[in-house]
Amino acid sequence: MRHRKKFNHLGRTSAHRKAMLANMASSLILHKRIKTTVAKAKALRIYVEPLITKTKGLSTIEEKTHAQRTVFAILKDKYAVKELFTEVAGKVADRPGGYTRILKLGNRLGDNAEMCYIELVDFNENMLETKKASAKGKRTRRGRSKATATAVTEAPAQETASSEQASESTDAETKE
Repeated sequence: MRHRKKFNHLGRTSAHRKAMLANMASSLILHKRIKTTVAKAKALRIYVEPLITKTKGLSTIEEKTHAQRTVFAILKDKYAVKELFTEVAGKVADRPGGYTRILKLGNRLGDNAEMCYIELVDFNENMLETKKASAKGKRTRRGRSKATATAVTEAPAQETASSEQASESTDAETKE
């Protein structure tokens, strides 16, 4: 019975599971997105988010060195540790948590396992562009009143006329 067992053992021994999660975490940090099964992705999320949290709020060199050594003892990949403390730490500095995102893809053909992408949230440019576009404001297809429509069309004409006058005055000053 598995009463009160909090994490998924993934059908592996503890040494195999630790090695697999360390390798997957290194790959996630280096590549910013990996494709895996949903069960492994959920286990990896629990494994990697505390490591990313260790990179935040380090004020002195001694604190940073200790945190790097702690993370290296878990990951055992110096390139992933360097990437984590340089590039990833800068992007997640203001985020209070939730550094990873799981995007479900469907089932694998061979064994029908649920597949997904797990990625670092601040590194997906497509989703960041979508968020910026939606932040600009929603446009509606409702019509405007005539007074508003004429005020909007007259305003750009006045701006262009004033900019032409300004450019003519600067041309006159340069000739003198």
